[in-house]
Amino acid sequence: MNSAAVHSRPDDDLFDSILLADDEFRGKGYREGFIEGGQLGETEGQRYGLANGAKIGSEVSFYKGFAITWKYLLQNNEDVKKGKKLKALNSILEMAHSFPYEDPTNEGLQGDLEKMRAKFKQICSLLNVQPNFHKEKTAGMSF
Repeated sequence: MNSAAVHSRPDDDLFDSILLADDEFRGKGYREGFIEGGQLGETEGQRYGLANGAKIGSEVSFYKGFAITWKYLLQNNEDVKKGKKLKALNSILEMAHSFPYEDPTNEGLQGDLEKMRAKFKQICSLLNVQPNFHKEKTAGMSF
């Protein structure tokens, strides 16, 4: 009789294969879960980015359209403070033109947006216009 066969029990091999199978299935489950989670996270991130990008783009476009409209209205106006108003309108137009649309990772993006909001409030004050700010989830502009 072989001495190795005497010391090895068939139960030991069965127990080892069960432990190895458990480790193998855990590893396989982890890898599959990691891949699926990454794909779902990317999809959700894209959806979130599109929604917030559209919101920011709409806000900046609103400021640009507002400024263009008021510049046109002030062209034939004989207002004494016309120069100051036009300067502020040109300033917000420059901000809209140089806004970093193409680089969503730009660290200054939120700061630039806050500056535009402040400039818009200043322009509304100069023009004696009362903006209607409201937070709603209905159609329309809300900032």
